[in-house]
Amino acid sequence: MKKLSILFLFATLFISCNNDAQNTGKNNLKRYEVKSGIIIYNTTTSGKVMGSVISGSGTEKTYFKDWGAVELIEEESTTTTKMKMFGQNNTETENVHTIAKLDNGESYHVDFKKKEIYAGRDMAMDMVTIFHPNSDAGEIGKNMTDGMGGKVIGNESFLGYDCEIYDLMGSRQWIYKGVTLKMEVTVMGVTTIKTATSAKFDISVSDSYFELPDFPVIKLDGFQTNEEFDSEMEDMDENIEALKNMSFEEWKKIATENDEKMKNMSDKQLHETYDMLQKMLEMRN
Repeated sequence: MKKLSILFLFATLFISCNNDAQNTGKNNLKRYEVKSGIIIYNTTTSGKVMGSVISGSGTEKTYFKDWGAVELIEEESTTTTKMKMFGQNNTETENVHTIAKLDNGESYHVDFKKKEIYAGRDMAMDMVTIFHPNSDAGEIGKNMTDGMGGKVIGNESFLGYDCEIYDLMGSRQWIYKGVTLKMEVTVMGVTTIKTATSAKFDISVSDSYFELPDFPVIKLDGFQTNEEFDSEMEDMDENIEALKNMSFEEWKKIATENDEKMKNMSDKQLHETYDMLQKMLEMRN
């Protein structure tokens, strides 16, 4: 029953978040089509929102190995917001420093202000492990992008790499073998541009690049080590077959039994969730 609940959770997350699918290293799924890499980016932000003028800049460093199953991203940025309130000009400046690490299905987020590390699971990676255990996660991501109306509008050499240019929901991304080297996105009048200034692939990336600060680790609800998750997966096939054969009413009874979010869903929302789950199960290879 616990494993069935996990499947229900993943299905709900998939529908509500529509995240790009990723993968775990255990099943040899590839997030990227290059084995390792080090990329350095510059970022800029500019625009106006409700009379406020926003500007910012920053840097991002990305390190990955094992086809992206292990990845660390460090970001530092400064954003300035200028606004006029009650006839007076006000300026607010925000400095952000974060680190996000992915270790197969385990995810870690470093909060430098609180000096804490939050440990959780990467649901997108776990979903691919469950529903597409023998697939290339990069290809799944492309299919999902296409399904959301994304399309390739051309090719362009960037930093010497032949990139496909994707257009999706107001954003453009220059992608080389699954790795984004440039991105331009505008949301509510604010434009963010991220541009790689250096990119090296299929190189040796030292383990030292993936070390986290010596901060206390806070385990979030649902956190499991990769070993614990793999143990849960051992008899997952049997549970998936049971789900395939469940009627809506049977599924609804189990899904709403211990899940507060699903208890509050309407029958229409539950039907949509059930139908999406069945489609995902049909696509499982």
